[in-house]
Amino acid sequence: MVLSKYIPGVCNIGPAEIAIRKQAGWIGLSVTIVLWALFIWLDAPRIWRLALFIPTVISATGFLQAYMRFCVHFGFFGLFNFGKTGRTDNITQQEFRAKDLHKAWQIVAYSVLIGLAVALIAYGRLS
Repeated sequence: MVLSKYIPGVCNIGPAEIAIRKQAGWIGLSVTIVLWALFIWLDAPRIWRLALFIPTVISATGFLQAYMRFCVHFGFFGLFNFGKTGRTDNITQQEFRAKDLHKAWQIVAYSVLIGLAVALIAYGRLS
């Protein structure tokens, strides 16, 4: 189901913005896979493997935003967009802004946990 209107703490982006978030997710995932393969191929020191945290967080953030139809940046700054990319509307109600901020932090937390999991798996699994 694609929502086409702003719902506080639930949905703050439309199809065009969702497509951008998916693209970021795929780019982050591609970088993660390439780096992981390079670390194996180059027999890189184990500590370098923790660097997978960064592209994994980018990937997770992109995919989670697309899936949840919610932009973290917009949530932090009280914005939403259901039209062309680059144009935003402001949210003035404090209750709505609080719900959006909570959702934004939720996505950040999930992304960080996913990034940590992948980095720690890579650190422990590759020898």
